[in-house]
This record gives sequence, structure tokens and C-alpha cells, in this order.
Amino acid sequence: MSTFRAFRVEEKDGEFVSQIRDVSFDRLPDNAVTVRVVYSALNYKDALSATGNRGVTKTYPHTPGIDASGVVTESKDSRFKTGDEVIVTSYDLGMNTPGGFAEYIRVPVEWVVPLPEGLSLREGMILGTAGLTAAMCIEALEENSLTSPVLVTGSSGAVGSIAVALLTKLGYDVVASTGSEESHDLLKKLGAKQIIHRSDLSQPNDKPMLKPLYGGAVDTVGGDTLVNVVKSLQPGSSVAACGLVGGVNLNLTIYPFILRNVSLLGIDSQNYAMAKREALWNKLGDEWKVALEPLTTEIGLEELDSAIGQILQGKTKGHVLVKIS
Repeated sequence: MSTFRAFRVEEKDGEFVSQIRDVSFDRLPDNAVTVRVVYSALNYKDALSATGNRGVTKTYPHTPGIDASGVVTESKDSRFKTGDEVIVTSYDLGMNTPGGFAEYIRVPVEWVVPLPEGLSLREGMILGTAGLTAAMCIEALEENSLTSPVLVTGSSGAVGSIAVALLTKLGYDVVASTGSEESHDLLKKLGAKQIIHRSDLSQPNDKPMLKPLYGGAVDTVGGDTLVNVVKSLQPGSSVAACGLVGGVNLNLTIYPFILRNVSLLGIDSQNYAMAKREALWNKLGDEWKVALEPLTTEIGLEELDSAIGQILQGKTKGHVLVKIS
């Protein structure tokens, strides 16, 4: 076999178009580990790459897909052998390195995580970067005295919905913020005790502090929503911030930090240290394992174009799993 199928994005006459193409193996980079991809997942960053965002992907043609789970077919490093089941997420995968929307990837050994015993390849990608990010948020919050109730913003999205499920699993009372009324039933099934409309948090408020309501928060939105979350934290609590769809600027005073001792915790899954990454993946396959099928929509490569349009419009609910092979 000299070629494999891939979802390729090309620039033509100033526009970015995508189609499924047969790609030669010699187009893959000269890295140590080759993986036959079984599943991938659709993330917002993939949608940006697929529509020509140069801040994500500099050179086209390109194969997006920052997530992949699959089976090693070749390894130049003794840490992995043919037949090993693995997960690859983050780092440069799908950004400027050909990504998981293809039947094969070839990556540095330092990017590869052995599939935890408690997870299947499918379950690994039902989690994917979104699940890892949600778990990183919760881990950071628990290291900073997390108590109930815990607020999750953007809770109908992939990171938010997984965070709701994980927090419920760990025994916290969850307040879910969403603008999607269609997601209410799903969020209740995942364990949300209360659901509030995103407009309750997204409107600018000039007050330096608001009523202290939450013992912690996972924010996937940013902007004015994050500002209002910080103002609404109980003394000594924290918010883990991992998103920016609501904006990148924070119009805050120092008062919540010095009068309520609250903390703003930045979360970056792209370059998360491998030792911590492996430990957290193992936790997700064991004591933090949750049933996520209710929030999962499975598609194939042929359906990616439509799904990318949906995620850019903020119309996706839960997590989009991509079956590759």
C-alpha cells in the first residue's frame, strides 16, 4: 500500500477548500512512530485549521486533526512496538504536522501515550483533547481547595459537557451555564444540579465584585463571562480558564484577588508535561472514568465539512467523534 485516505485542506484562488484525497506515505514527516488511526475527534482548533487560520496552520495543503487513537504500525524507538494501541493528542499534531483526519500519522515518540488499560480506542477519542483539558481543569481546581457548587461555562460544548460529567462523578454539585436550551436534558443526565442561561454571565458588569456564589469554576468561554465568574467566586476559590470563544480581554479590578483571595488558573493542554499527561490519562481510564456515549456524535471523514461548519457556528452539542478506519 503506497497511499492512504486523508481529509485535505488546500488553498485555491485565495479560498480554502477541503476534500478526501489519496495521500502518499512519503508526504508524512520523518518521525519515529507511525500509527494507523482508528478514531479522531473534532475540536474548534481543527475547524480553524480547516478554514485557513494561519495562527493555527501556516502551510497548506494540510491535514487537520489534533486528536488520534490507533495502532502502531512502525516504530524506530524501543518504547513502542508494532501492534501497540496508543493515543496522540496536542503538541503540533494537526496544526503544522499532518493530523488525525487521515488513516495514518507519523509523530515523534515524545507525543505518544500508551492507551490506558481502562479505555478502548473509541473511548480514548470520546475524551480526546476535550476530555484531557476538562480533567486538567478539575485537577488544578482540586489542588486549590475546590468546593461545591462548581460552575461550568460553555457546558454544552465538548470540554464543558465532559467537565460536568467528571465533576458529578467526583461528587460535586454542578451549575451548568449554556445558551442551548436543547442541551438541558443532556446536561441533567450528565449530572448538572442547576442550569443557568449564558446571558446571566456574558453581559458586562461594572461592579468590581458580585455576590460570591461558586466554590470553583471551569470556564471554556473567556471574555466578559470569565470576568463575571471571577467576580462571583467564593473566598479562597479558583476558576480554571481554558477557552476564548467569548473574547480574549479581561476587564477586571484587582479586588476579587486581594479581598477574596481567588485564583485564575490558566490551562494549556497542548504542551502539558508527558509524565502528568500519562498519569491523567490513566486516571481517566480508572477512578475518573465516566460514561460519555450520551454526549457523543459519531461521523466519518465524509461528514467533516458539515460538522466543521456547525462547530464554527457554535451549534455542536457534546463531542464529535470521527471514525477513520
